[in-house]
Amino acid sequence: MHDNRTRVSTGSPFEPIVGISRAVRAGNLIAVTGTAPLGADGMTVGLADPAAQARRCIEIIRAALNELGADLRHVYRTRTLLARIDDWEAVARVHGAFFRGIRPANTSVQVARFIDPDWLVEFEADAIIDDEAAEPPRPRTSTPKKKKPMA
Repeated sequence: MHDNRTRVSTGSPFEPIVGISRAVRAGNLIAVTGTAPLGADGMTVGLADPAAQARRCIEIIRAALNELGADLRHVYRTRTLLARIDDWEAVARVHGAFFRGIRPANTSVQVARFIDPDWLVEFEADAIIDDEAAEPPRPRTSTPKKKKPMA
């Protein structure tokens, strides 16, 4: 059987233990796994700062998408996982800063806890690479006018 999937690893020590990839591309679809706020050194970024952690998560997601030939503009769905639901607004503002013009579907939920108790947020993302992702259709603001018959 031929596996036509392309995988991205971030070097997380959890990837080989759990048997996961940071992101997987199959055809024009990309799934990015739960992404925690880790720095290049493997340490948590933004201790006790949900906005800083959210920013780092989305930066990691963007880098994984880039490796697979996509960008944030291709994201059509995100999932926000929060350790404390009271952090939703700070995290949502960061999400909005990255996705305001893209406006993917999103679900935000509180989870019981993360693997590392310092993590306040994780994100997941799904993307599709298509020509329409760059230029979404504009909503119609008025009724189209009928063309006059040519004489």
